[in-house]
Amino acid sequence: MPDPISWAFSWPYYAAALAFGYLLGSIPFGLILTRMAGLGDIRKIGSGNIGTTNVLRTGNKGLAAATLLGDALKGTVAVLLVSQFYGQDMAMVAGFGAFLGHLFPVWLTFKGGKGVATYLGILLGLSWQVGVAFALIWIAVAYLSRYSSLSALTASLASPALLVLLDQWQLAELFGVLTLMLWAKHHENIGRLLKGQESKIGSKSKPAAEGADPAS
Repeated sequence: MPDPISWAFSWPYYAAALAFGYLLGSIPFGLILTRMAGLGDIRKIGSGNIGTTNVLRTGNKGLAAATLLGDALKGTVAVLLVSQFYGQDMAMVAGFGAFLGHLFPVWLTFKGGKGVATYLGILLGLSWQVGVAFALIWIAVAYLSRYSSLSALTASLASPALLVLLDQWQLAELFGVLTLMLWAKHHENIGRLLKGQESKIGSKSKPAAEGADPAS
């Protein structure tokens, strides 16, 4: 990050990187794609969330895959573009902005997704090895438990530790913060997991008021 002397001159660039990341991250792919497919407002089924897991509850796996890809890529594109021109420090700021944008999109009165796909996309853009590890951990836990939320919580918890093992301390700090935010957004899922009431992957959709929150 910039030293105290250079900060006065560089803060506009960091603000621009944050804003750029936020605008990309705030694109609600789940909502846009389901409406384009004629499925109505995704916020009115299942958990009412705009993420991949809730889109999957429509029964359209292709649409869910497209949502996952879009939500991940907006994080990856944000960090790669900024990194190309301004370096990794600025890219980290853009990644943080993209995560904020997905969680709190201005277009949806700051009610967005839970950030799992965008977290992965940012991670792939900044440390692809740990990004691949995140995906593998998610798949393994999902296969064994059938809980999307548990898979995301486990994979996100492992990511900062893996970054530390790779001596990527700045990234470990960033993803430590993102992991805390992701866990906070999953607080209801955590409560249901502890009570054995969490919905499993592949469960049928219900009205939003009755459904369980998805992991992303």
